[in-house]
Amino acid sequence: MSASSPDSRPPSIGRRALLGAAAVATPAVLGAATPAAAAPSPAAAGSARKKPRALPGGGDLGPNVIVFDPSTPGIQARLDEVFRRQESAQFGTGRYALLFKPGTYNGLNAQLGFYTSIAGLGLSPDDTTINGDVTVDAGWFNGNATQNFWRSAENLALVPVNGTNRWAVAQAAPFRRMHVRGGLNLSPDGYGWASGGYIADSRIDGQVGPYSQQQWYTRDSSIGSWLNGVWNMVFSGVEGAPAQSFPNPPYTTLGTTPISREKPFLYLQGNDYRVFLPEKRTNARGVTWGNGTPRGTSLPLSQFYVARPGVSAATLNQALVEGLHLLLTPGIYHLDRPIQVNRAGTVVLGLGYATLIPDGGVTAVQVADVDGVRLAGFLVDAGPVNSATLLEIGPRGASRDHSANPTTVQDVFVRIGGAGAGKATTSMVINSRHTIVDHTWVWRADHGEGVGWETNRADYGVVVNGDDVLATGLFVEHFNKYDVQWNGQRGRTIFFQNEKAYDAPNQAAIQNGSIKGYAAYKVGDGVTTHEGWGLGSYCYYNVNPSIVQHHGFAAPVRSGVRFHNLLVVSLGGQGQYECVINDTGSPTSGTSTVPSTVVSYP
Repeated sequence: MSASSPDSRPPSIGRRALLGAAAVATPAVLGAATPAAAAPSPAAAGSARKKPRALPGGGDLGPNVIVFDPSTPGIQARLDEVFRRQESAQFGTGRYALLFKPGTYNGLNAQLGFYTSIAGLGLSPDDTTINGDVTVDAGWFNGNATQNFWRSAENLALVPVNGTNRWAVAQAAPFRRMHVRGGLNLSPDGYGWASGGYIADSRIDGQVGPYSQQQWYTRDSSIGSWLNGVWNMVFSGVEGAPAQSFPNPPYTTLGTTPISREKPFLYLQGNDYRVFLPEKRTNARGVTWGNGTPRGTSLPLSQFYVARPGVSAATLNQALVEGLHLLLTPGIYHLDRPIQVNRAGTVVLGLGYATLIPDGGVTAVQVADVDGVRLAGFLVDAGPVNSATLLEIGPRGASRDHSANPTTVQDVFVRIGGAGAGKATTSMVINSRHTIVDHTWVWRADHGEGVGWETNRADYGVVVNGDDVLATGLFVEHFNKYDVQWNGQRGRTIFFQNEKAYDAPNQAAIQNGSIKGYAAYKVGDGVTTHEGWGLGSYCYYNVNPSIVQHHGFAAPVRSGVRFHNLLVVSLGGQGQYECVINDTGSPTSGTSTVPSTVVSYP
């Protein structure tokens, strides 16, 4: 496929990762109030009084948050410097947030490498306009974009130089709250392999061209048009989305998103930083910012403990007890105990892919069974001592109704191995009812350091025990057993992307009783109501290509347990599926990498 004559047909697709490589101000928001921080409990207050002084709120954002305004000299040179450091630093320690104050910037090309976030500091994307590009390409990996992970763009308006902005990403690379005054190309230069991705609360005035992108999820946005699809393109609440047509073209289109609440974001009011907390929407469609000021509440930075790498988990927890929220500035944080989020409405917001590493087998973050916690924008990287869990939303047995004010988990990513040996029995456990998981990538590494069937052992990716949980944009890959195990009632998933573990040594290693292999997505036997739209599972058993996976999906056969638009794919014939879901669906075969699909089940 040449750049001069793009074809709606994708190029030959290979597998994702290995081919091609051997204080307080009044709020300026409509209908918004500025909530005060919740007072600590009497016991907590007494504990705080014993301290020499309370921890301060607010403060400097640190050296790896780089803030520009239109008069800043040498912006392009600084962007290029960060990109040189981060372009190929897939498992490096650098973390950066590039923040642009409201205004107009001319002639910029912000190329984004690993662990780099770029964002505007206005209340609306149109407050911060770049006449130029925010670019992700794959020159560092010979034109293969399947490893362009861990980078993000938020809250900017772009006027691309040639009319189309390039955003060739894979997993954990959200494109949120963006306005592209032109088109958006989701493939690398040369139309090499690509494996993404996620767009939310964004407006693309022109055409979105995925070209070689294997799968993509777009939520609550507006687009001029959509060009093509490879395997699994899912839309919910998107104005201008193509009509439902799975499997040919492979479009799954929902008119609205049942429940959504956009990710918190940092912005400037005058010279003061604040964090905006968008309100919950039901049956959402289109962007939140398109018709005037967005709706929600606003917190001053003085209500946040601004954390720097090197701070202890005890200090983070003290800040939470004292009623502060957490803003994690870019860097790596080692934890010798869990971060305990026990107060309703707490915000834990990371900048620049702030990374939490639990040491000694502890859990990184534990959230109580309370209303309205918002976790957003950070990476949890498993440590070398096995953790039973890495992230827990609600304790075991949590049962409170949070429908009016759910907990949200957004752009929170989990990694086991890759940067070094890591282990976790279960990566993410959702026990609280009504939790919204909005874009996550939970990944047992298939490449990098500390990778092997037992070296980075991780049996389960996401386990959902809570009722009424909604997942929008669920990416979970390579776990030794079930990638997703869903035990709660009335769960819903819109878009799921999965690859089974590559490195199983033999058929016996994945045997699940009498069943060949663990399903990528397993609905518990006791579940009576569940629904999923646009779910895909791929296998690439490169250590032993003779391995057979019975199915990608497993669920009880009940009228209330329903699936729409499922697919399984054998990547190049490295392993095969016998069925798609339970005993239904045609087997994959040969080396042609053609999906086997089921449009409706049961």
